[in-house]
Amino acid sequence: MNGKIRAREVRVIGADGNQLGILTLGDALTQARANGVDLVEIAPNANPPVCRLVDYGKFRYEHAKREKESRKHQHATKVKEVQLSPKIDPHDLSVKLEHAIDFLCEDMKVKVTLKFRGRELAHTEFGFHVVQKFLTGIAPYGHPDFEPKLVGRGINVMITPLPRNKRAKGPCQTEGDEASAASPARIETVYHGRPVQIEIEPRSLSEEPRPGGFSNNPFAELELNR
Repeated sequence: MNGKIRAREVRVIGADGNQLGILTLGDALTQARANGVDLVEIAPNANPPVCRLVDYGKFRYEHAKREKESRKHQHATKVKEVQLSPKIDPHDLSVKLEHAIDFLCEDMKVKVTLKFRGRELAHTEFGFHVVQKFLTGIAPYGHPDFEPKLVGRGINVMITPLPRNKRAKGPCQTEGDEASAASPARIETVYHGRPVQIEIEPRSLSEEPRPGGFSNNPFAELELNR
């Protein structure tokens, strides 16, 4: 910038974006001072180097703003790996499936790897059956990027999460919704000049109303002595 530029001649771009041609470094600095701006080298490897007449503070602010916007649109995709085996227990398979669903609900990719050991490689159909069963269970949450394929001594497939508006609700979200629905409601009131809290247990929708015409009749359980 300005006096730190070492080239004898530079190609100058004006503050309005128009090219001013190739000028000596002294003439370019004179143009910058006349316009009250700085001479900034933007393409040092060009022949001759390209400089621009610009307010350096404003130039740095706009450059930082563009970099921030570009980083905002870059999604650092995380990949989690789930390992299977041809003889995996059904319970273990369901546990692996739950872990994969949790990863997909957090917008992570899941790499499924099934490895054959020893003579298991002679019957790869069992491995493909396990992977296909896994993909069927995870279908409401993600889709495979490609068909499962045999690479070396294992089967690999990459699963990408579905968009949130097309993805099924995760198990954790469902449990949280049910827990919040079943939690008692609290009402604050004033009793004898002191604030008190009253908890009201939620009533199930399937609960039948009490006899007497009212769902909450205070006299329904009152015994009358005749």
